[in-house]
Amino acid sequence: MSAFSPSQLFKNKNFYVMIVGEAGLFALALISAYGLRFEFEIPDMFLGSMLEILPVAVTCKLVCFGAFGLYRGMWRYTGLSDLWRIGSAAILSECILVAYIALTTQFQGFPRSVFILDFLLTFLLASGARIFIRIAYEAMYPSSKAGVGHGSRYRALIVGADDIGARLAREMMGPGGNNFELAGFVDDDAVRIGRRIHGLPIYGPVSRLPHLIQEMAIDEVLINAAGSQGSQLREVITMCESARVRLKKMPALQDIVSGRVSIKALADVRYEDLLGRSEIHLDIPGIEEYLQDKVVLVTGAGGSIGSELCRQIVRFKPGLLVMVDAGEENLYSMEMELLHQIDFSSYRAVLGQVQDRVLMDAVFQQYQPAVVFHAAAYKHVPMLELNPWQAVTNNILGSQVVMELSVEYDVQRFVLVSTDKAVRPTNVMGASKRVAEKIMLGLTGGKTIFMAVRFGNVLGSSGSVIPLFRSQIERGGPVTVTDPEVTRYFMTIPEAAQLIVQAGAQGQGGEVFLLKMGQPIRIADLARDLILLSGRDPADIGIKFIGLRPGEKLYEELITEGEDVLETGHDLIMVLRSSEGAVQANFFKDIKTLIGLAERFQAEDIRCQLSNIVPEYAPNASSCVLH
Repeated sequence: MSAFSPSQLFKNKNFYVMIVGEAGLFALALISAYGLRFEFEIPDMFLGSMLEILPVAVTCKLVCFGAFGLYRGMWRYTGLSDLWRIGSAAILSECILVAYIALTTQFQGFPRSVFILDFLLTFLLASGARIFIRIAYEAMYPSSKAGVGHGSRYRALIVGADDIGARLAREMMGPGGNNFELAGFVDDDAVRIGRRIHGLPIYGPVSRLPHLIQEMAIDEVLINAAGSQGSQLREVITMCESARVRLKKMPALQDIVSGRVSIKALADVRYEDLLGRSEIHLDIPGIEEYLQDKVVLVTGAGGSIGSELCRQIVRFKPGLLVMVDAGEENLYSMEMELLHQIDFSSYRAVLGQVQDRVLMDAVFQQYQPAVVFHAAAYKHVPMLELNPWQAVTNNILGSQVVMELSVEYDVQRFVLVSTDKAVRPTNVMGASKRVAEKIMLGLTGGKTIFMAVRFGNVLGSSGSVIPLFRSQIERGGPVTVTDPEVTRYFMTIPEAAQLIVQAGAQGQGGEVFLLKMGQPIRIADLARDLILLSGRDPADIGIKFIGLRPGEKLYEELITEGEDVLETGHDLIMVLRSSEGAVQANFFKDIKTLIGLAERFQAEDIRCQLSNIVPEYAPNASSCVLH
């Protein structure tokens, strides 16, 4: 949102109407103050002094009211905050006026009581004018009151009689409100139940919602998803689905306060809202210290995680953002977003593969990055089981190339984006990411501060089950789930990217950071919730269990044997202390052998060599004798 510009104000014709009208009110206030002081028979001596001071008083008040921003808003939306500012501006202007008179005339010919009356009348007239305009405007555009029929209006209940619920109700009942007829609030707080907000009753508890919907013929339920626990939100969704009414999400309070969205910007509840994730608090100075004015390189910049990393990084004003990606369309899309939506032009887009050492060497030589975020990776488990050589060339060789060049060109900080599938891996993808972590450990100890960030599934990322489930629901089902008991950890893309950037400020060298993922979620429950959120009945869509795919396991883990979890200074980030020590002496020789196998597309031998490098990985092979 662009900052306020005085030139915009001066182009608004209503601004001059406000100035002229307010000047008249200020003049009336001073004249009335004199009139009240002398019972409207002002002596000639005091009449002359009043006329002398009148232009000064009006000018002083206009300047003070303008300084308090009272001419930027629209009077028909006057609220309590405006009345506070009116009082403050009136006091300041009166003090300045009194000081001016004291210095110029020592109050000769000016009765002191006039200035007290002038202040009171200024406040009453300025406030009264605004309140009158608001009342008149609301009378011209009637609001949606409870219990009043309005034809096509939807009857709605608000879940949560908190601040944001009250603000939503006030806005929707005001001029130009949404096409709703508010019937009241529903809340679990016994202190609130039975009371009223803006004339609307508060019902409760929330468990009575189905009964209230039926009793009051409710068409839509509104909820503050950001302020609700995932379990409560899931319960409300189920109740609304059984009652066949729509559920809408109210915008977050911070978005309303910042002006990014209108309080009337209702939206559908998304699955992300059910996670109940707490708000992330970033160490802004710490992040600025290692990103601001620096050259930052992001690999996989067009992917789901890499692109969000770019969005988060530009918030901290890097000197140059270098984006590397192998996908032309994704890279172009990110470039256009930076240029036209975020208004950030200090970037360079590099189209190429991270395993191309010649290209990457040229990139490092030309741009000399200070910070590298390595997010480029193949991560689709079944696909890499069928094409394990791609996991080697992209996830392992690509990581090795970027890390070794970071050492060669004295990169200050290197952040490897890893995964929970690297823990006791049962698939090629997880084993390849574990090897990348080991490469990082093998290169730790020089000028470059290496660290890895490990986390679970990211909602909406490429390879996520969410898009698949939604497409299956749109086609009428069934939704396919591998196993009734399969569970996964989930977080949102922005949350993951923010925590990766935060972890980059905390690394001292060789750490594997672990993002707190909350409780694991059963995929069958996720499928059912998505069906409900789409407005469909799980019984009609159906959930079909198809068995685990190659390389998959029932549940994911976040730490492996020999790792201890330690707290960091951030409540959502932990660090793993590993007891495995340095990598084996022949580690990099084993990787070279692995890369040679990938070049010859020898799938089984690749799996066997991966198990040699990552002992906890046990491929489904009868024997592991390299050919």
